[in-house]
Amino acid sequence: MSVSPPAVCPRLLDRTPPPAASGPAGDPPSAVPQLRALLAEGTADLPAPGSGATPARWAALARWGRTDLSLARLGEGHADAVAILAEAGREPVPGATYGVWAARSGGTGAVLTGGPGSWRLQGRVRFCSGAHGLDRALVVALTADGARVADVALDRAGVHRVPGTWETVGMARSDSVDVELDDVPVGDDALVGGPRWYTARPGFWHGGAGVAAVWLGGAAGVLDDLRTALLETDPDEHRLALFAELHAHLAACDALLSATASEIDDTPAAPHRDAAWTVRAAVELACRRVLDVAPRLAGVAALTRGGPLAGRLADLGVYVRQHHGERDLAALGAAVLATDGDR
Repeated sequence: MSVSPPAVCPRLLDRTPPPAASGPAGDPPSAVPQLRALLAEGTADLPAPGSGATPARWAALARWGRTDLSLARLGEGHADAVAILAEAGREPVPGATYGVWAARSGGTGAVLTGGPGSWRLQGRVRFCSGAHGLDRALVVALTADGARVADVALDRAGVHRVPGTWETVGMARSDSVDVELDDVPVGDDALVGGPRWYTARPGFWHGGAGVAAVWLGGAAGVLDDLRTALLETDPDEHRLALFAELHAHLAACDALLSATASEIDDTPAAPHRDAAWTVRAAVELACRRVLDVAPRLAGVAALTRGGPLAGRLADLGVYVRQHHGERDLAALGAAVLATDGDR
């Protein structure tokens, strides 16, 4: 007897999967045109975290991730930049698409030299999503007094995209190449917040937790494809059990995200650092299980005959590595043990 698997219907995710993302034909090299379409429609304008509608914000992020993780990466970056500007009492340039470029891995990262009236950006920044197509980026750069944020127009002289630094199948359309900053002038009015403000503000942790909603959406997209594949067969009890396990993982993460979003709205001035670490850890662990189980559950045919599943798995495997694994878990473990932890 054929038994239909249960529908995936966690709290932030719609019961019915969203339609496939629409964009230029021919698998374009970047998802920026789709981001521009969202901006033109007004659907990229999300409520700020802590504004009383954080669950709605995270539901939108999850919906984007469930549809197209490369688009979601750019959409989340744009929404985060707008929220950062708002937290500093600033407005984005009307109609501009934004990213947040803050990576400092492998000894790289931006440096801001000079002083009032003569600031200059130097250095290489990795993983600059949307590098070839975005209009502006909030670049996080070190100064002698601590990190600062600069709102940079990406058509300025000295902003160089480095070829060959994003050669990947997963998240290819996020266009996350390295960018070399070569003596880029920065006006005083382009600096956002003061020294060390970027990581000291509550929104730093609120935004970090929101990224987990995108991961959740990406994992839910995988389950959507698995459900389609299972409904086309007569799944045995072992496959049904594996599918149910993944469904339960995502439902639990969804409930945790929903609760965390409500906590942030209840006390928006608090950083909720430990809650952010916790929800990121929970979703990352669930995604790891999805990445392990889904190929075995789907089988070779579902992975090799032109459907979206293989691409979704590749995207999710790359994107979820924004979580730093055991390093982040160690920080969470220390915080949980501390008597003054923000739990």
